[in-house]
Amino acid sequence: MIAQMHVKGLMFDPYNNAYIVILRDENQSEMLPIWIGKPEASSISLALENIAPPRPMTHDFMKAYLDAVNAKVISVVITDLNENTYFAKIHLMYGDSEYTVDSRPSDAIALALRSEAPIFVNESVIKKQSSEELDQWLENLKPEDFGKLDS
Repeated sequence: MIAQMHVKGLMFDPYNNAYIVILRDENQSEMLPIWIGKPEASSISLALENIAPPRPMTHDFMKAYLDAVNAKVISVVITDLNENTYFAKIHLMYGDSEYTVDSRPSDAIALALRSEAPIFVNESVIKKQSSEELDQWLENLKPEDFGKLDS
């Protein structure tokens, strides 16, 4: 089973000096934080705020390239969590064929936002996420850690 998720926002984790993209399911019952790099966080942020940079960034280029060859992003799926590393796949339609490409979740999310494609997460990934670690991480958060986080 897979669950559709939406990007609810980005935040900075000062304890790990990393950015986190927050995914929530449609019922707001599940949350999946994924730690990402600064360039990917910047790219996701630009897409969330509908800001076009003066020159295309990598994910803008990827979207333009797919558009130029008439390929379409159907969806992205966060497929696995192994040793604190998330894995994803981008599902593309080109002509009459569907293709699947391995990806980092941050790149898949950045491309999905630009393509207005849905984001899904395998339920096994949500279950693998250690609720103890998540609870401890949430307990350590302060309101100022959230920055711009949609509700």
